[in-house]
Formats: sequence, structure tokens, C-alpha cells
Amino acid sequence: MDDATLAALRAALDISPGNHALRMAWARALAAAGRREEALAAYRTAVEGDAALEDPAFATRLSARVVERSAEDGRPPVKLAVISNDDTDESELRRLLAPPAEKITFADVGGLDDVKEQIRRRIILPFQKPSLFERFRRRAGGGILLYGAPGCGKTMLARATAGECGAAFYSVAIHDVLDMYIGESERKLHALFEEARAHAPAVLFFDEIEALGGKRQYTREATASKLVSQFLAEMDGFAQNNSGVLMLGSTNLPWAVDSAFRRPGRFDRVLFVPPPDEPARASILRLLLDRRPAAPDLNAAAVAKATSGFSGADLSHLVETAADLAIGESIAAGREVPIAQAHLRSALGEVKPTTLEWLTTARNYARYSNESGQYDEVLSFLRAHGRDR
Repeated sequence: MDDATLAALRAALDISPGNHALRMAWARALAAAGRREEALAAYRTAVEGDAALEDPAFATRLSARVVERSAEDGRPPVKLAVISNDDTDESELRRLLAPPAEKITFADVGGLDDVKEQIRRRIILPFQKPSLFERFRRRAGGGILLYGAPGCGKTMLARATAGECGAAFYSVAIHDVLDMYIGESERKLHALFEEARAHAPAVLFFDEIEALGGKRQYTREATASKLVSQFLAEMDGFAQNNSGVLMLGSTNLPWAVDSAFRRPGRFDRVLFVPPPDEPARASILRLLLDRRPAAPDLNAAAVAKATSGFSGADLSHLVETAADLAIGESIAAGREVPIAQAHLRSALGEVKPTTLEWLTTARNYARYSNESGQYDEVLSFLRAHGRDR
């Protein structure tokens, strides 16, 4: 690249500093002239201004480093230029393998105001005002079971509860506990509870809890019954001190969870997490669209009105589908095209609600297996939304 061309591009860029395509041309010219650091800075500025200009191969060439090596066998040193951009150290590798969970609070969870208020009153306050609750001999901790249709925010609520409490959060997956060897599952479960007790205040979250605490009368394996018994013993056993340890469970199948878990002192508070209503859907859509390129006239309330029965996960899929359409247009146009109302309308033709099947099943249980009124909230929700027929 000759100096005259570089000077001409520099002059043009001084006249139009907001022309991102011109800045990308300037970056390529600098790279051709061997000025890689300046070229990388110009490339990043251009992409920051217009993401449609991104060129990963060009970025890799610019950010690569040259490693020079010489012979070690007594011969004259021979320098080998080796392009390498692998500068990941051990700490970075650990971060990639086990990324730190981002702390979230109730502000990051759209809707569910009634459920949040119950959690705040029953769980968070005992953590925040321990002296007052101790005065009334009311312990902090205990258990709460969240149930509802898939994708309605149960896991996110659990993480937000831990964030509001300022507590350590332990998310227990099924594979963290279940083991093929006899006695190992019980040992692992005990170790998890011991870890939480050692780091109180702590939140132990069991997702899909029916896999660990299913009804014992329906299982053919003695090991499954023993695991449920161990679970119950850990929650309120004579030798255990769970003060400051909150146990949260979530399930899509509350009718499959062993009834012993609902006894006071265990999962004594059972909360229904319903599909979001219209204001909640609008709030969720705004959260999902935040920090994405979006048209200024985009109307989240209108989209919320057209998404009855959508779960939070369905709404996330809707926005992702609209984003894919906007990205496709951006690539075709050679410039960034923000997510517009038309993209969301097109996405509505592809994405359908996934809560209806669960609500149909839940309606049957609420009608015919509601001996203790445990599904009254489900019935109230179905009546309010005209789905009890």
C-alpha cells in the first residue's frame, strides 16, 4: 500500500469520521502497510459503529502474534515466523470451563410480582433481618417448591432469590447426585448439604426435583426410595442444623413429587409460577430487547397482546427469531438493521406457545386430585384466563 493511498484515505476519513465503511477500508489499508496495531484499533472502531462490517478472519489476522524460534542443535539460528493467537492462560481456561454465574435480582425477572412478594416476605426478610426473626423465634431457611409450566421462570426466580438474599447459590443438577453404585447417591446428597451448611447463608436449588424426590410408592427400585429418605433426613433430620440454608426446588410435575416433601419444615411453601400475563409479557419483552439494536417505534405492548399463553422461554425464542431476521437483513443490506415490529410479527408466525399442554394436564389434576387444596392457585389462574373448561 503506497503512502499516497493511505494519505487519501486518511483525508477522506477526517472529512467523514462517522463513515464506518470508510474506516474499515482504512483498517485494511493499514494492515496492508504492515501497521497491524493501528489497523486493529480502526477495525474495532468500525465494527463498534456498524456490526454488519464484522470480518472474523480479518480480525484474527490482525490480533495474531508472531512467535520467533531458533534452532537448538548447534546449527545457525533459523527464525520461523509462526502465527499464533492462542494466548489463553490457565486462569482464562478455568473461566471458560466454569464461567462465574452472573448475579441477578428480581429486577431481572419480568412479571411474577405476586410470587416475588411471597418470596420476599417468607424468605428474603428472614435473611435480611435475622435479629428480628430470632426475637420471634422464627428461623431463616426452610424450603420452597416452585411449580408450573416449563419455561415460566422457576430457575431464574431461584437465582434471583439468592441474589436478593446475598447468599451463596448452589444449583444441584440430577447428575450431581445420581450414581450407579449403591450408597453413592446418598453420600453425594449429604456432601451437598454439608457444603451449603458450611457456607450459610446459602441457597440449595434442586431443579427437576421429581427426579430425586419422586413418589416412593410408584418406584420399583429400593435405591430410589432410600435416596428420597436420605433427602428428607437432610432437610430436617435430628442431627442436622439447616439454619441459614434455604432449599428451593422446582418441578413441572408437582403431582409426581413425594407427598412427604410437603410436610411443614421441608418444602412447606409451595408456590405456583404461572405463565406471564399481558403486562408481565410486555415487561419480559422489554428486558429481552434491552441492549439489542431495536427500532425506536417498536411496540412491546402490542406484541404482548398477541402472545397469550407464551412462557418466558417462548418470548425469548420469539425475540431470538426476530433477531435472526434482522441479522439476515443486515447482511443483505451491508449495514445494521435494527429489530423492528415487522420482524416480531414475522416471528409470531413461526413461534407457538408451549404452555397449553401443561395447563391441560394441570387442569385435570386441579379438578380431580386437589384433596388438600394444593392446586387452588392453578384453578384460580385457569378461571381468570378462561381455560377452566
